[in-house]
Amino acid sequence: MTGEALIVLDNVNKYFGPLHVLQDVTLSVDRGEVVVVIGPSGSGKSTLCRAINRLEPINSGTITFDGQELPAEGRALARLRSEVGMVFQSFNLFAHKTILQNVMLGPVKVRREKSAAVRERAMSLLERVGIANQAEKYPAQLSGGQQQRVAIARALAMQPKAMLFDEPTSALDPEMVGEVLDVMTSLARDGMTMVVVTHEMGFARHAANRVVFMADGQLVEQARPEEFFANPRSDRAKDFLSKILTH
Repeated sequence: MTGEALIVLDNVNKYFGPLHVLQDVTLSVDRGEVVVVIGPSGSGKSTLCRAINRLEPINSGTITFDGQELPAEGRALARLRSEVGMVFQSFNLFAHKTILQNVMLGPVKVRREKSAAVRERAMSLLERVGIANQAEKYPAQLSGGQQQRVAIARALAMQPKAMLFDEPTSALDPEMVGEVLDVMTSLARDGMTMVVVTHEMGFARHAANRVVFMADGQLVEQARPEEFFANPRSDRAKDFLSKILTH
């Protein structure tokens, strides 16, 4: 931890019509930090995650990434997006391309990198997420857990400065959740800056440097995981934890 902020949200507000989904959210994420965002459904977690690479435009406030305010559109935005990897609930892989082609696509098309170098990187990333032996297969031939690991490798192929995960395991069958969380945990240990929206409390406990609890569009509290789970300060967090940790 260098204590140097990579992602800074300052008084961010977002409305969907009359709905105030992000209310004066201020949050700073340091380089190499793993921040896990938890909270009840509809609390604004996914919107927060998507605002960081401007998939969701904000109404007021500022978001800076690596010292620069997020550009609104155009080339500068595309450049920024390529520095922030994003993994969603759905894998969004190209069905008609092989696993290897899926992972190579960004660096070759967006960054105009040489195929041979990208291929080598893609293979080592597939190795890293444990599916190098599936490189020539198509997405439909893989399980959901394997497809999500491909999606992680694809995001990493762009050599991003940070990774955003928006409920990456919520669409998976329970037996596949672990294999995806394992890859994410190893990324976290290797020092990747990560913002992770998840319902997986075990991951929050083990892999997070900080847990951020959101409710009703507000950042209610944040603390180190051991502190948050043992001793939540707000009634909202206590209530949330009592509901999920008793089942």
